Amino acid sequence: MIAELQCVVLDCPAPRQLAAFYQCLLGGTVDRPDPRWSVDETWSTLHTPSGTVLAFQYAADHRPPRWPDPARPQQFHLDLGVPDLDRAEEQVLAAGAALLERGEDARGWRVYADPAGHPFCLVREGAAGQPAG
Repeated sequence: MIAELQCVVLDCPAPRQLAAFYQCLLGGTVDRPDPRWSVDETWSTLHTPSGTVLAFQYAADHRPPRWPDPARPQQFHLDLGVPDLDRAEEQVLAAGAALLERGEDARGWRVYADPAGHPFCLVREGAAGQPAG
């Protein structure tokens, strides 16, 4: 092993607001004190219950990806496992997500964008299909 993943960092125009959005989806603590970094208006974090840390970094000229436009590709995305796609969809839309691709329910996943435009998938736990990213 060469390294240990400390966090996944997403560029965005409003770090604290995007951290709060993902807290609504994943639970956890926004801007928990951590000796690895400091938080301010340009950097916010979310320590999730699973131990994964997401960080949100201010980008003045943030240009969100456009799903599925290859001229502005997604670059990366998060897959979030859920037991009930319909219920989870209601919740993420209420939290501020936008539906990008619903497709057929048999696939077991749906694509959304967070408030800063980053794509993410809700994946039915135990689904045989693979997300498009």
